[in-house]
Amino acid sequence: MSGSPRLPGLSLSEADLVVQAALAVGAERGFPPLAVAVVDVTGEVIVLRRADGGMPMTSRIAVAKARTALHTLQPSGRLQLPGPIADSIQHLYNGDYVPYAGGVLIVDGDLIIGAAGASGAHAAEDEEAVQTAVRQWQEYRSA
Repeated sequence: MSGSPRLPGLSLSEADLVVQAALAVGAERGFPPLAVAVVDVTGEVIVLRRADGGMPMTSRIAVAKARTALHTLQPSGRLQLPGPIADSIQHLYNGDYVPYAGGVLIVDGDLIIGAAGASGAHAAEDEEAVQTAVRQWQEYRSA
């Protein structure tokens, strides 16, 4: 249907590029199998893929890390809160708050258009994969 309203943000093909790039980064750098998710500005999943051999729980964690970046308007591991406060926030968001590295915002200038999250490796490696993928997507989009 032409002219249907749509949320601002990533297209399916753009989200898929980010996920594929993050999975490739993980494989190239020898990380354990990753799950990578890209969500829209409402936190709903656009693309979610898990590498062969990845633990099933990593899929949900990847989505939660992306949503955490949206909830906090910054990378998922950046906001340092005392345990009881983090636990309360996690309860409020039904487990979709994971305050560990691996979730990053996807922006167009200063406008948030989505978020990406990864899980399966060490948190710093998860974040490295999605940060690299988002940077590659931004370079591709600018070209």
